[in-house]
Amino acid sequence: MSVRLDKWLHVARVFKTRTQATHAVDLNRVQVNGQTPKPHRNLAIGDRIEVEIGEWTRVLIVKELKDKPVSKEEARTLFEDLSPPRPEADPLQRLMRRPPALREKGAGRPTKKERREIDRWEDGPEGGEEP
Repeated sequence: MSVRLDKWLHVARVFKTRTQATHAVDLNRVQVNGQTPKPHRNLAIGDRIEVEIGEWTRVLIVKELKDKPVSKEEARTLFEDLSPPRPEADPLQRLMRRPPALREKGAGRPTKKERREIDRWEDGPEGGEEP
């Protein structure tokens, strides 16, 4: 029996969807036996799969091939996990990754006070109807 790489990654719950698995393989974030594969590559028992998830690399050895969804407990039996422990998430590092959104004063929607001033200016000095 042979199973496509993207299907197996989904069934083994490495990725939530098969589309995500296919996308990761296309972006060269997955290696099989040290080579960059295509999503349709057939797996064999004993293949070594390395998956980059952010800064963490999971290392999995294929123990069983399934192409239909299985329970979470059974999904863990499909592979042997040789991954190093997942690194702790540094909250400061996460905040530093993305610069804060800056905008000039006055840019964006006007405040309620500014809207009232605009309305008064548009209506004219009488503050009501035109003559």
